Amino acid sequence: MNTLSDKRPLAVTWPDERRRVTFDAWLGALAPAHGLRPETLRPASSDASFRRYLRVDSERTSYIVMDAPPEHEDVRPFVHVAGLIDAADLRAPRVLAQDATNGFLLLTDLGSRLYLAELQAAVAAADTSSVDRLMRAALSTLVDWQQRIDARSLPPYDDTLLRRELALFPDWCVQREFDVRWNSEQQATWASTCDLLVASALAQPVVAVHRDYMPRNLMVCEGAPGGPGILDFQDAVRGPISYDVASMLRDAFISWDEEQELDFAIRYWQQARKVGLPVPADFGEFWKPLEWMGLQRHLKVLGIFCRLKHRDGKPAYSADLPRFFAYAHKVATRYEGLGPLARLIEPLMGATRVDAFY
Repeated sequence: MNTLSDKRPLAVTWPDERRRVTFDAWLGALAPAHGLRPETLRPASSDASFRRYLRVDSERTSYIVMDAPPEHEDVRPFVHVAGLIDAADLRAPRVLAQDATNGFLLLTDLGSRLYLAELQAAVAAADTSSVDRLMRAALSTLVDWQQRIDARSLPPYDDTLLRRELALFPDWCVQREFDVRWNSEQQATWASTCDLLVASALAQPVVAVHRDYMPRNLMVCEGAPGGPGILDFQDAVRGPISYDVASMLRDAFISWDEEQELDFAIRYWQQARKVGLPVPADFGEFWKPLEWMGLQRHLKVLGIFCRLKHRDGKPAYSADLPRFFAYAHKVATRYEGLGPLARLIEPLMGATRVDAFY
């Protein structure tokens, strides 16, 4: 959820009149108990899914309404994980009312201070102290998440899910975006790469994984306990401890040089060790699996962004393909066993390899 400013309220449009009538009846029934003023309803944000978020005022505060068409989205995982977060004393929208059948939720409002916007502003201003403060707070909250969230009720990030995500890359990026068909040798390279990445992921200690822990899904909530507000957590799973760290450090909207990445990662690793999370005693033994985990995510994201463009009519995400190709290529050229993947993706990047022999 990426909250927007309320300076220019926009009308709420409904592509389905029946859904609008159902929604109006649901919100109207809630209005007396929460002091809602339905006439103030306006867009708050949208995201890459079919969900959208609306803001509605009461006399004293504002609330967020999730509109998630049930033919495309299931709000029950969001409700479940929101409960886990609340039990862990972390900041996230709390579910105040729900109609799971129709896909409507009434949520607390974390405000309009986007973590990504404040981090980008600090980077643009070369305000290193604010960058450090924001990133430390986000990574500290991630440590709290991993330590406090009870992962037992979350679905496993297992072999099947990892491979299903990786398959998005050849299906949507290679074939649909670039119209490339791999030959049998290239397909074998891809299969062996997937085997390596999945084995690395499954060998890691298991914690609760947000699965999209990045600045765009965090809110600045200064003056309130619990650290940054956490959004878009409905896809949480039980899986590799490095996944959310990789998501935070190699983001779709902000990139760091490697020295800065390492600094952030070491700070996370030190804090994780201090509270007893199952990270290796040697940072080097943590960094390699983190990079491999990040590579799995980068390949998945490349596929997702292309799917958003071609299936969902959201082409803007494809503008970030070069960033994720760069992430993936850097890792693939660094580690033994992943070099063939680098050769596989270079033509898609527009890169030409020159092998020199001395």
